[in-house]
Amino acid sequence: MSTLTTTKMSSRGQVVIPENVRNDLGLKAGDRFVVVAERGVVVLKGIARPSIKEFDSLVKKARQQAKTAGLRRADVRNAVTAVRGRK
Repeated sequence: MSTLTTTKMSSRGQVVIPENVRNDLGLKAGDRFVVVAERGVVVLKGIARPSIKEFDSLVKKARQQAKTAGLRRADVRNAVTAVRGRK
């Protein structure tokens, strides 16, 4: 479902997401968003934590892709050590 409505920005840079949009999307106080701005267009994309089941699935996919790419645990450890050494 698509909703078209208007809003305005306050002097503090705050924008209110209209109630009907919040209700349609199930948004609530404290929800977080990624803000993308390009050529005069601002897009808010909601960020939701994956459920444990979704997270497990993501980890499984990542492990499969790492294995296919020939990545070893030592490679990950070395990369982490290298990044941490760049303080």
